[in-house]
Amino acid sequence: MPLTTDQTIFFKSWLRRPMTIGAVAPSSSALARIITRDIQPDGGPVIELGPGTGAFTRCILSKGVRESDITLVENSPEFTELLRQRFPAAHLLEMDVTRMRRGEDPWKNMQAQAVISGLPLLTMGARAQWNVVGACMQSLRAGSALYQFTYLTKCPIAPAILNRMGLRAERIGSSLFNLPPASVFRITRI
Repeated sequence: MPLTTDQTIFFKSWLRRPMTIGAVAPSSSALARIITRDIQPDGGPVIELGPGTGAFTRCILSKGVRESDITLVENSPEFTELLRQRFPAAHLLEMDVTRMRRGEDPWKNMQAQAVISGLPLLTMGARAQWNVVGACMQSLRAGSALYQFTYLTKCPIAPAILNRMGLRAERIGSSLFNLPPASVFRITRI
């Protein structure tokens, strides 16, 4: 079976930077449906971290969210060029999300309905996780959540970080049809 363009781009990017890409293939539509299941059409902006080729972005759009209400944060030049072409009305930030800081724009007071993360948090150190999770939680409106997927059955955010930030991680589903199979966690304030 031949590889699709997205699979080829993903695999080549992973070969160049396996610790920052974190996956060998784009996320499946089944995983996209699970991680975006709480998204509301008129619920406000959505932030997506590490959108890659846009598997989750397409699912967010299918929920009725306006493209202009989506902020895509991507560090890979190959992916950012593709995302610019596919989602021209989305806000695209080409940056290393591990350098996100609490209290700085664009995260401060964004009031997002959700942060959808495809980041490889397990490969990040505690300081990078602290920065990413802290900035994400600051960008959310009250009652909203960070959604993170992982290839393990436990939450990829260090328990010490969850405890120190007063957060709770709840496994909300898994997709056996993803390559490899993946679980999704909803992270909320306690």
